[in-house]
Amino acid sequence: MSQQPYYLRGNAFNVRMNSAIGWLARHGFSLLGSAEMSVRGRRSGQMQRVPVNPHTHGGVQYLVSARGHSQWVRNMRVAGGGELRVGRKVRTFTAQEIADDEQKMLVVRAYLERWGWEVNQYFRGVTARSTDAELLAACPDHPVFRITVES
Repeated sequence: MSQQPYYLRGNAFNVRMNSAIGWLARHGFSLLGSAEMSVRGRRSGQMQRVPVNPHTHGGVQYLVSARGHSQWVRNMRVAGGGELRVGRKVRTFTAQEIADDEQKMLVVRAYLERWGWEVNQYFRGVTARSTDAELLAACPDHPVFRITVES
């Protein structure tokens, strides 16, 4: 029996909020650093948009999937990059998924310190104050991509 990768689908409220946050980002209003990410769909080939919270840790930018192995994660694995938009400012980036190791644990901990108020509910009890072992155990459920913005 194979276990499905963790993914927490958004409820109707979450979907409406994501639409509003994406709309704001498209029109130049970033909420605490949020942006709208576009990534090419692996099946449709069309650009798919989703609001994200780009996170900087140790001078490197990351995208963390709080909800797990979502569609944008699956698309990113195939596309290898996308665009981040806030208003007219569009930044193209490449992305590389990072392994479930101590470095990823440190990124996730820092992400939860910054964004936990918004995303803790998706981490099934794991918070920035969780032990290293608890965070390492949660890492496989939350893909993280190192992004490099093209100049």
